[in-house]
Amino acid sequence: MTSGLWELVLKGIWVTVQLLVFSALLAAAVSFVVGIARTHRLWIVRFLAGFYTEVFRGTSALIMIFWVFFVLPPAFGWQLVPMWAGTLALGLTYGAYGSEIVRGALNSVDPAQREGGIALSFTPWQRLRLILLPQAVPEMIPPFSNLLIELLKGTALVSVMGMGDLAFSGNLVRLALQESAEIYTYILLIYFVIAFLLTRVMRGLEKRLKAGIGRVPERGGKVPMPRPETTGVGAGGGAS
Repeated sequence: MTSGLWELVLKGIWVTVQLLVFSALLAAAVSFVVGIARTHRLWIVRFLAGFYTEVFRGTSALIMIFWVFFVLPPAFGWQLVPMWAGTLALGLTYGAYGSEIVRGALNSVDPAQREGGIALSFTPWQRLRLILLPQAVPEMIPPFSNLLIELLKGTALVSVMGMGDLAFSGNLVRLALQESAEIYTYILLIYFVIAFLLTRVMRGLEKRLKAGIGRVPERGGKVPMPRPETTGVGAGGGAS
């Protein structure tokens, strides 16, 4: 390929990375807000959070991009640029999947830890911040890592809006060179490299978070019990 075509591919990579970062941040915010709401004591909050989750999990991400870009703006008299339309559609869609990860991780925390927080007169927010999240977040990292990879692959959908992401740029190069096998092989390898780097980063984050609560696997493969001072409540504090 010529230098001009390589420059086009590099610009596509940069657009894809930007879209991935923006939509991942939105998806993470949605995941925690909706996931925590799914465990709320008020039924109306749980119902609304569950309704949102079911709607966005039950619709196509591609159709959601079409809807956000072509249907929603005329209804309000404005137009979203492709980057923000893609960010909104992907962030809301994948945030719905992420909310189930958050909900499941919170519900997996030992009930004795919750009882310990109540015994210590912690408010619901203190129990969430000091007890539940420190133990639940490390368990969220592996499924969040998978979801992040799926989001990376989902960014290719924005090419339908004419956005110059990696998939769109690669197709332009293919049309210019009339060479499908070579170009699409390059594009596949680029997506793989980005996904591999994301996986490495998420694994490193998982180790750091588990180290913070004393759950880093030892050489023999054993996982030590969490230290009381790192979990917010002593192991026996919740039962006493």
